[in-house]
Amino acid sequence: MTISVRTREEVVVVDPDRVIAAARAALVEDDPEMTEEQAARHVVDVYDAVDALVEHHGGRLAPETMSLAQTHGRRSGRANPDGLDPVGYIRHYAVDDPVPLRHLASCFRVPDHDPFATPPDGDG
Repeated sequence: MTISVRTREEVVVVDPDRVIAAARAALVEDDPEMTEEQAARHVVDVYDAVDALVEHHGGRLAPETMSLAQTHGRRSGRANPDGLDPVGYIRHYAVDDPVPLRHLASCFRVPDHDPFATPPDGDG
């Protein structure tokens, strides 16, 4: 049996400069030998910042983000000190996905296969 877990998380970037600053600070916190100058070279834009924050938070961009069931469409309208406004996240679990990740190399040979797409209804 293979269980696939797909997670989707969304945040609004309210202040890109604060997001970049938070990511640089996270890099220095995670690696005390890294200088602020080195962190600035690693994180030059919001895309780099998102990657650094996901790594820093162990796979989540904004750990305080509530699930969509918890938010029920509610928007906070505020920005955290890191410049992000968490919107929500969802998870999808699929049992015996037709193209599991262990076959990732071969799945890219399948025309139009999206490894992030959920299986058809009834398969998960």
